[in-house]
Amino acid sequence: MTGTNGLAQKIAEDFVRAWTGKDVDKALSLLADDVVCQAPTGTFEGVEGYRRFLEPFATSLKSATVIDVLGDDTNAATVYTTDTPLLKDFRGIDYLTVENGKITRVISVFDLLPMARARGDLQH
Repeated sequence: MTGTNGLAQKIAEDFVRAWTGKDVDKALSLLADDVVCQAPTGTFEGVEGYRRFLEPFATSLKSATVIDVLGDDTNAATVYTTDTPLLKDFRGIDYLTVENGKITRVISVFDLLPMARARGDLQH
């Protein structure tokens, strides 16, 4: 891992390793009750809102690799690649904000085009 060492980086590392390991409950335990996630598929508020976003994806993973976690005491970024039943080498980045030891904001960045193509929604 690279970047500085800080609280947000540690929490982000625990978070990404939990959900990429299919431990959704552990990942959710690191979120503030009022967490807000902004993703290409919408905005998800609160722990249960985030669960509806994360759980179907995380539990469908065939494998995942955490490429890096960069951060300091307040913000961190996780970089990862996943294999799902539909997609191989699906890449994403999450930018996390941590306050009082909990993740309060997640900006999730990934490309929806490979998903749409894999489902047959779009032609190559």
